[in-house]
Amino acid sequence: MGNQGYESVFRASLFEGRVALVTGGGTGIGRCIAHELAALGATVVIAGRRTGVLQQTVAEIEEAGGKADSVELNVREDEAVDRVVREIVAKHGGIDALVNNAGGQFASPAAMLRAKGWRAVIDTNLTGTFLMSQAVFNHSMSSRGGAIVNIVADMWNGFPGMAHTGAARAGVVNLTKTLSIEWAPCGVRVNSVAPGYVLSSGLANYPPDVQRMAAEIMPKNPSSRIGTESEVSAAVVFLLSPAAAFITGDTLRVDGGASLQKAALVPAMPHDKCQPYNGFHLEAELPEVFKKK
Repeated sequence: MGNQGYESVFRASLFEGRVALVTGGGTGIGRCIAHELAALGATVVIAGRRTGVLQQTVAEIEEAGGKADSVELNVREDEAVDRVVREIVAKHGGIDALVNNAGGQFASPAAMLRAKGWRAVIDTNLTGTFLMSQAVFNHSMSSRGGAIVNIVADMWNGFPGMAHTGAARAGVVNLTKTLSIEWAPCGVRVNSVAPGYVLSSGLANYPPDVQRMAAEIMPKNPSSRIGTESEVSAAVVFLLSPAAAFITGDTLRVDGGASLQKAALVPAMPHDKCQPYNGFHLEAELPEVFKKK
């Protein structure tokens, strides 16, 4: 796409005067979400462990006319999370929206998964989500309300090859339900978004043989294609917006119907009738194997 700026389907001033915190906001889906929220008027604070990509994303947002800030943060470290959230609230006056996007995993058969690797993924995806939510609630949302969206995954039928992240994401879905009830009296809504296979910059990090396998498998869903970062971001923005004021404790699946598919009984038929939405002007350049011929 060109460099005309983010083409959101939502009105430009939707989050004017609001502060949004996006973890893992320097790359991939988190970067896309940060761009869209900024395009809609929010002051966006992106958090992550790599300052270089955070600064680059902030520069992109500011070049497009948005307002952004960044903080270095490992969501697994409870004292750091509490301190950084307090600093953000002191600097920006509060936090109106939190997107728990930071996460990470690696492929491994369960029988070969070491305890250290298990703990690292659980601590990032589940514990990190809890620590961030708790700190933002205690230091801001408990007194002013707000909305939280957690990014999970398509783990509804188990997650062979990634037992650690499947367990963590399932835990976040349950946590989402619990927090939505506990924090409702304070005007806080908590929801999740579960992306399926999405064309994101992270795909370029996999070896060529893995890319080829993924390019063959990923489009085999009822929509007959892979999702875009923009489609995940749009779901997040909707759940953060006033249009979702009566929605809490829920998980919105953005997976092209893949989680409903009974592959052994009803194979997905390839087609080109489900056209993608992509409003992200800085969409990552994808490996050749993922480009439709």
